[in-house]
Amino acid sequence: MNLSTNKAPPTTGTQRSSFHITDNAVAMILSIAVFSLMIAFLVVPIISIFWRSFETGDGFGISNYVETLTAGRFWGLIANSLLMSSVSASLAVILAYTYAYALQRTNIPLKGLLRIVIMTPLFAPSLVQAQGLIFILGRNGVLNRFLGFDIDIYGFWGVALANTLYTFPYAFLILSAALAVTDARLYEGAIVMGAKPFRIFRTVTLPSTRYGIVAAIFVTFSLSITDFGNAIVIGGEFNVLATEIYNKVIGQGKFGLGAVIGVMLLLPAVVTKIIERRISKSQQAQITDQSSALQIRPNSLRDMAFGAYSSAITLIFLAIPAIVIVASFVVLWPYNLEFSLKHYAFDVQNGTRPLWNSVIVAILTATIGVAIVATAAIVSQKYRNVFVGPISFLSILPASVPGMVLGLGYVLAFNSLSNPLNFLYGTFPLIVLLYIYYNHAQGFLITTTSLKQISKSFDEASSVLGGSTLRTLFKVTLPLLWPTLLGVGVFFFMRAMVSLSAVIFLITPKTQVAAVSVLQLADRGASNQAAAFSVCIMAIVLAMLLIVRTILWVGGAKNISLIR
Repeated sequence: MNLSTNKAPPTTGTQRSSFHITDNAVAMILSIAVFSLMIAFLVVPIISIFWRSFETGDGFGISNYVETLTAGRFWGLIANSLLMSSVSASLAVILAYTYAYALQRTNIPLKGLLRIVIMTPLFAPSLVQAQGLIFILGRNGVLNRFLGFDIDIYGFWGVALANTLYTFPYAFLILSAALAVTDARLYEGAIVMGAKPFRIFRTVTLPSTRYGIVAAIFVTFSLSITDFGNAIVIGGEFNVLATEIYNKVIGQGKFGLGAVIGVMLLLPAVVTKIIERRISKSQQAQITDQSSALQIRPNSLRDMAFGAYSSAITLIFLAIPAIVIVASFVVLWPYNLEFSLKHYAFDVQNGTRPLWNSVIVAILTATIGVAIVATAAIVSQKYRNVFVGPISFLSILPASVPGMVLGLGYVLAFNSLSNPLNFLYGTFPLIVLLYIYYNHAQGFLITTTSLKQISKSFDEASSVLGGSTLRTLFKVTLPLLWPTLLGVGVFFFMRAMVSLSAVIFLITPKTQVAAVSVLQLADRGASNQAAAFSVCIMAIVLAMLLIVRTILWVGGAKNISLIR
């Protein structure tokens, strides 16, 4: 009796086998779900653009390409786009590199404040930069009207400068990270050999940050060539590819020709992303186990020079939102500067509805986006099946797809009766899904980076104790990952509040959002009301950042960055 009672139950082996089967089934179900969503809301829209570009009134052919490529206007648009984007990228990278160097390699004060200030373009739609420049440098701007200058900001330089301001924070984040990583031994060796500061910068600093410089150039170039908000608001007669695709689709209803330009707009973004990834793969580690941290040497003259430069850049980035805020609180800029709240009454079409629509859409984007991105990251890092490779590739594919192009793909894909998901067209859920997959790459990369930092020993310990895949996920992985996921949620919320180009083609009178309202008001000359909408968007984003930062602080996760 004693021997029989001490034997293990005969069903143990069966139970273990069922656990393995259950875990494999869970992994497969999650993988199929993630992959299916990517096919439906990422692959199909992109394919739809290519397919529609070959559809003509006479059937399937290349006449759309012939009509587009043989038009002299098209090549002028390409020249405008390439020149403007090159100038914007060059200015943004040069200015951001110097600013990042000041914060990482000098002893200037208030570095935390300086970093926050130049992030302000991320808190508002891109066209706010154009708005601010018009209020300062436009025909009725501060400098022209009140100080007697005669500056014509409309056209090429207006778009180039607006996009420089818009892309500056992206360049800064990349270059700041590149300058933060270094080996002090290289600098100590150069100093011992008698090298002067400029020679050290040229032979040590620049080579060690060349990959960051290249990445920043590609990112800023892609953002500039695909942005159309600034070009519409401040471009005047200066047109680019992004404005042309908007005019073809919205103004003329020529979806075939719009799809051709969409394909053309997709090519430079894809090419720059491929080159960037190839270069980044050849990057060697700057820090080894024998490296030592760089100690910034005292140098008052250097600190004064970089402090003055940083202050000047900071004033510019403060002036843009500040002038927009001022314009929103006056009766009529610049003719009647008396204080007024009338523009916040939002007595335009739909009133405050677009603003609340944006808040609801942003909250849904953050909530659902975190779930989708976290699942994709967990599948790619934790499981091994036939779907993992395609999921990893498709997860970062949106980084190469301009928002305007993906938005056009959604119109072409979901406005078709042959698509079983056609019922989503003209609804907020489709806008939410567009925002999620447009920003999927960055959220995915942030989450996978955090997942890789979690030791596999936690999963192994859970498995030894009999924990299933789902139990390990909810009891171990997600509790360790929550600060990162909260940060990803803030990222999705912020992008959903300010993104313009991605959603412009999906908007209907019932699904209007705030960023599009800013564009429409600015386009018809209601500058003060457009400014008021912009201020509300910035205030909502900043409020969300403060709320989440407080939650992280109370939860003990003080080192999580909410702006990446």
